[in-house]
Amino acid sequence: MSAPAFAVVDPATGETVRAYETISDDRLGEAVVAADDGHRAWRRVPLAERAAVVRRVAGLHRERRHELAAIAALEMGKPIGQALAEVDFSADIYAYYADNAERFLADEPIELRSGGGRAFVRRASLGALLGIMPWNFPYYQVARFAAPNVVAGNTILLKHAPQCPESAAAIEELFAEAGAPAGVYTNVYASTDQVAGLIADPRVQGVSLTGSERAGAAVAALAGRHLKKVVLELGGSDPFLLLSTDDLAAAVDAAVAARLDNNGQTCNAAKRFIVADELYDAFAAELAARFRGIVPSSPQHPDTVLGPLSSAAATELLEAQLDRAEAQGARVLARGERDGNFFPPAVLAEVGPAMDAYAEEFFGPVAQLHRAASEEDAVRIANDTPFGLGAYVFTTDPEQALRVADRLDAGMVWVNLVQGDAPELPFGGVKRSGFGRELGRFGAEEFVNRKLIRIG
Repeated sequence: MSAPAFAVVDPATGETVRAYETISDDRLGEAVVAADDGHRAWRRVPLAERAAVVRRVAGLHRERRHELAAIAALEMGKPIGQALAEVDFSADIYAYYADNAERFLADEPIELRSGGGRAFVRRASLGALLGIMPWNFPYYQVARFAAPNVVAGNTILLKHAPQCPESAAAIEELFAEAGAPAGVYTNVYASTDQVAGLIADPRVQGVSLTGSERAGAAVAALAGRHLKKVVLELGGSDPFLLLSTDDLAAAVDAAVAARLDNNGQTCNAAKRFIVADELYDAFAAELAARFRGIVPSSPQHPDTVLGPLSSAAATELLEAQLDRAEAQGARVLARGERDGNFFPPAVLAEVGPAMDAYAEEFFGPVAQLHRAASEEDAVRIANDTPFGLGAYVFTTDPEQALRVADRLDAGMVWVNLVQGDAPELPFGGVKRSGFGRELGRFGAEEFVNRKLIRIG
């Protein structure tokens, strides 16, 4: 018997806690009709009222933070302290767009070079949008897509990851309780074939996906075939460049935080540590020692730093990547024995371009170390990847920081800090990390019609 498509499987034990049925074609059709009809009504609701609904969604996240965090910890193994932080960040995103809705959607006057009258750009909603979301941040990923678009007057059909059915249902309940009319936000437990049908449906006006390269390529191809706007946030193998420091211990602290957050399962986690030659040996020794001292433990414990990986499939993939890297000649500086989905942190060194690991994303607590002979060499190594999501630069030289940031092929660069995301900061990448932006002012611009109006 095949496993259910949507199910809560506790990654700490492997137990299937609850299973959910895939939506029927008839019910899915009704959801599309509701989203399409709902858009016609929702777009006419005054902006202040739409913003008030989204603000109430923010408040409900805060009121139910412990309940929501517990769901995430059970569904994908996120340490409970980090799950609480994710719920809080999601609330901040909803509040940010509610607070800034009027400014973001205000008419933008255009100075005419000739002729009389006036002209301006008015931002209007597009219609029903499809969101395809991953399991690693079950609330945050939804918030950054749904918040600006619901405020703008769009309606949402949300297909969440198969292992997150309860967080998916919880978000829909929050929107309903906040006063969102029927059709404004609808959770659908849809299959891959049903998702393809949604993308093809002329009533769906745009698609946003956060996920793997493979999923992004498939969705982009379908969206292109049907002339739909699409935003993609895909994988990353973000470089962490340590060029100079006056506090090596603090640099290692930042490296550990940047790699192990969310059990190492973060798209924009630092994954390749590129270290200046004179700092490399000390940094490598200290990072390996720190990793060897971290023992994965229950995600329910408030002091847990590293919980289990999200699923057996994720664990087996990461172990296979690590085994292959070692077989192909990478040097292992730290590695423990996995226990079910509990995967101790690992450090790889001497990973060369001929190895598979050099171009892969390791979606778990595995760090790669690279020695850089110079600033030029560090930038070369950093850019020698198919990905281009984020990058981290640590240096005591402000001019070098900006010089290197300018040369990095990345959508985001963080200088002398990690985990600096905020609702007002745009998030997205280049190359095979996708295109489009979420969060900030730019995230509010992706799915709106910037309509020119000229009055004579």
